[in-house]
Amino acid sequence: MTKKLPEWTDYRFFLEIPTRWMDNDIYGHVNNVTYYSYFDTVVARFLLGTGAINLVDSPVIGVVVETQCRFHAPIAFPDAVTAGLRVERVGNTSIRYGIGIFREAGQQVSAEGHFVHVYVDRATQRRPTPLPDVLRQAATAILVP
Repeated sequence: MTKKLPEWTDYRFFLEIPTRWMDNDIYGHVNNVTYYSYFDTVVARFLLGTGAINLVDSPVIGVVVETQCRFHAPIAFPDAVTAGLRVERVGNTSIRYGIGIFREAGQQVSAEGHFVHVYVDRATQRRPTPLPDVLRQAATAILVP
């Protein structure tokens, strides 16, 4: 049985990201490492846009402890991609984000994956810390179980 690919409607927050000439590899499509940059970008823009995280003085920071990407269709410069974001799990000290990368809005997903942040104390950058209320509220707003 083939796993059903995520669709546009499976995501709650969207960010358009232009591809760059330098994103293409020698094979003429966006290199796989660039997709992880898209993942990081959409999560960061969501967190900053909601005020859940402040880069300068938030008491917690997110450390990436797990990430995965599955590729389904190529993307190439000069495509403008849209990253769809959802939260798949909110824990006590962690959040699992689901990301879909779409070549065109509403079309089939070109790549999909996840990104797990464990939130730690900014000062030590080691000790997992309970999610602040503002972060928990932002994440819960785009939770898709």
